[in-house]
Amino acid sequence: MEFDFVIVGAGSAGCALANRLSADGRYSVALIEAGGRDTSPWIHIPVGYFKTMGNPKMDWAYKTQPDPGLNGRSINWPRGRVLGGSSSINGLLYVRGQKEDYEQWRQLGNVGWGWDDVLPCFKRAETWEDGGSNLRGGSGPLSVSKTRLSRKSIDAYLEAAQTAGYPRNDDYNGETQEGMGYFQLTARGGRRCSSAVAYLKPAKARSNLTILTGLVTKRVLFAEGRATGVVALGGGGETVVNARAEVILSAGAIGSPQILMLSGIGPGKNLSDNGVSVSNDLKGVGQNLQDHLQARPVFKCRSSTINTETNSLWKQAMIAVEYALKRTGPMTMAASLGTGYLKTRDELLTPDIQFHLQPFSTDKVGTATHPFDAFTASVLQMRPESAGHLELQSSRVEDHPVIHPNYLSTPLDCQTIVDGIKIARRIAGFEPAKSEIVEEYAPGPDAGMDDDEAILDWARNTATTIYHPTGTCKMGSDDMAVVDERLRVHGVSGLRVVDASIMPMIVSGNTNAPAMMIGERASDLILEDAA
Repeated sequence: MEFDFVIVGAGSAGCALANRLSADGRYSVALIEAGGRDTSPWIHIPVGYFKTMGNPKMDWAYKTQPDPGLNGRSINWPRGRVLGGSSSINGLLYVRGQKEDYEQWRQLGNVGWGWDDVLPCFKRAETWEDGGSNLRGGSGPLSVSKTRLSRKSIDAYLEAAQTAGYPRNDDYNGETQEGMGYFQLTARGGRRCSSAVAYLKPAKARSNLTILTGLVTKRVLFAEGRATGVVALGGGGETVVNARAEVILSAGAIGSPQILMLSGIGPGKNLSDNGVSVSNDLKGVGQNLQDHLQARPVFKCRSSTINTETNSLWKQAMIAVEYALKRTGPMTMAASLGTGYLKTRDELLTPDIQFHLQPFSTDKVGTATHPFDAFTASVLQMRPESAGHLELQSSRVEDHPVIHPNYLSTPLDCQTIVDGIKIARRIAGFEPAKSEIVEEYAPGPDAGMDDDEAILDWARNTATTIYHPTGTCKMGSDDMAVVDERLRVHGVSGLRVVDASIMPMIVSGNTNAPAMMIGERASDLILEDAA
């Protein structure tokens, strides 16, 4: 098989890229996905992430190494393994980040990635429920809508935040991010709008686009320093897919660096130790790993929440009937209802923490909800200093990389997560949340309001990822950069990386929308270079 462009990974960026490169018919495009088609109904029902995360048919089910910042705990890192990638199993939350994020990328020397460069790509990608404007898109493939659900506990908490002096913001993707409000969702008519639905569904009939599923890319092929194709495993053997123009890795912040390293591109010692011949000793591959770590304060409340609304088969059946007839109710629920972007210190120019307000609670993400009504005021630091890395476990693509997140490894990160938890608790003390809350369940009385050490220890023992790994093939020109500002891998030709791994600094918020923007922006660069 031979194509002009070979894209590895049909995730958030890869689907966008495949659509745009194939749109005018000049080039043939192959899109290779390790997982299967997005046929499971649980993918398309918004609340289906409860069923898809942890399911090996749709999730790579990565697991980190025991992390000192989490008191030696190892945690799960879900990543999508299906058409649509993580956009098919995520919480549907649409957040662009702050314009300052992209200005910082530009100030690091990445020409073409400032706010004025990326805003047109965000707008081109979306159809916002309220219509287009100078900041929002009105005719893109990705449907972005308001939440179709509300719960008294979340309403009360948002009102309490205003009573506490924090601003209300009904469009954090608008003029400013700061404030409290409701999440916007990648959803259409009560159904998930993944990158596969948005970008692949309208393009799959094109004769110049070939979608190959069930193929795990093993390595990139080279001839005289140029990428010429890939070798993939599937169907009982190896398949070679050749590229006349370029190979583009869009396999995500774990997959893309792993493929580079298996292809001989990466830190020489780690490659040699695993029997991989080193062709390009690019030491930044797999480094600069950044993620958002969430601490999860929980408050018992008086009004009903998902905890008790789903605690019987009869209740679950009624919820299913409502969804089937009206496309409303709890089955339209994203991973969170309310959100907030606040500052832990007055001198900050932009918010440094983000809230995910959820009308349910658990002791551990992925386990059963509590038997009592409660809500969660999850809080995270948006721009952590801490950075980890990943490395090869072996020369076999089937063996997951070794992941070292390195959470809470700097004093600023520790203080910010403690201050974020304090703000979550402070808001809970204002009306109407105060009257709605029965008691604080977690952290609870063992971590006093002013006991920073106990609060931090609680976070280390209970905090978990909110599924935003980035940065492992960072864009730049320094000695740790993997790709240049046009996303071309340093030291070779005909090879690019296009996904969240190219972020030099993690964005201030959820990473799905920026990943699709990266696919959009990359399509412009690639088509310019091909012309």
